Amino acid sequence: MSHWIADRRSIATIFVRSAGALAGVALLSGCATPGDSSVTLFADPGKYQYSSCEQMALQRKTWTTREQELKQLMDRAEQGAGGAVVNALAYKADYVAATEELKMLERAARSKHCASPENWGSSSAIR
Repeated sequence: MSHWIADRRSIATIFVRSAGALAGVALLSGCATPGDSSVTLFADPGKYQYSSCEQMALQRKTWTTREQELKQLMDRAEQGAGGAVVNALAYKADYVAATEELKMLERAARSKHCASPENWGSSSAIR
């Protein structure tokens, strides 16, 4: 009987230590900056390495349109019953893939010094 109690205590100790370590990792992961992370789940970082600026501009339009469509679908789904579940099951992975593709495109365009919406000049004069 005492052996059984000792086993339960050691299992409880292991559980508490594991939970503490997991909580510590979770807290520390909050300190990481998500700004320019090169870790992606769906996008290949070298995918646009050999693409021209024109090809990347076309891809950017395609992925921007896809991202906007998915965002609209997610917003509409949120209004209905069970919207969070629908978003998680149907749209979230595609939305993350689209945003990651756009990040990879922006990174590749920056490295090739391609014109982007951020550095385009205005076509109108200030009057």
